[in-house]
Amino acid sequence: MSGKTHFDSRRDAARRLAAALATYAGRHALVLAIPRGAVEIGAVIAERLGGELDVVLVRKLRAPGNPELAVGAVDESGWTYVADFAAEAGATPAYLEREIRAQSELLRNRRASYTPSRPPIDPRGRIVIVVDDGIATGASMIAALHAVREKQPARLVCAVPVAAAETLGRLKHDADEVVCLEPPPGFHAVGQFYRDFRQVEDEEVIRLLAGQQA
Repeated sequence: MSGKTHFDSRRDAARRLAAALATYAGRHALVLAIPRGAVEIGAVIAERLGGELDVVLVRKLRAPGNPELAVGAVDESGWTYVADFAAEAGATPAYLEREIRAQSELLRNRRASYTPSRPPIDPRGRIVIVVDDGIATGASMIAALHAVREKQPARLVCAVPVAAAETLGRLKHDADEVVCLEPPPGFHAVGQFYRDFRQVEDEEVIRLLAGQQA
């Protein structure tokens, strides 16, 4: 696809991404989506590959005064990734400590809300596909891949519809395979590549995960 290509929606992107992941069909892959936007994508991929769906919970660490800019990320275990430009963006050690505490609390609340009746699905020894709806700085995906790698999957795949080209190069060190449909030039934000990039609410995440367990 050219750099001007847009996806109609997350479901459209998911269908295309599932086709690119067809080699994992019928192999009981575990699809782990980064909430919230990627859960809709993960649900489609899991269905098309005949796999299971769950979430991998990470939160980006927001830059002071610019919450859309990620200066790092934290996973459920408390492991943190801090970008090399964090200090330039104004994230002092004291600020990062406060932000890590705040985001860790949100992660605990999300786990209790998303899968209240069961523990996370164990990725050990399985093909695991970590999906997001797109990657800008890569902070959330780096934290997600680290969290899953610690649990010893047989193969760890990073799969996204669109990503900044320079970020993809860094992710190759964190996954066994990186699948991206569109690493376009002139990348500014994930949303620019979707015609419909509505916000996904917690209620929809809960519904999709409940449907997986039905």
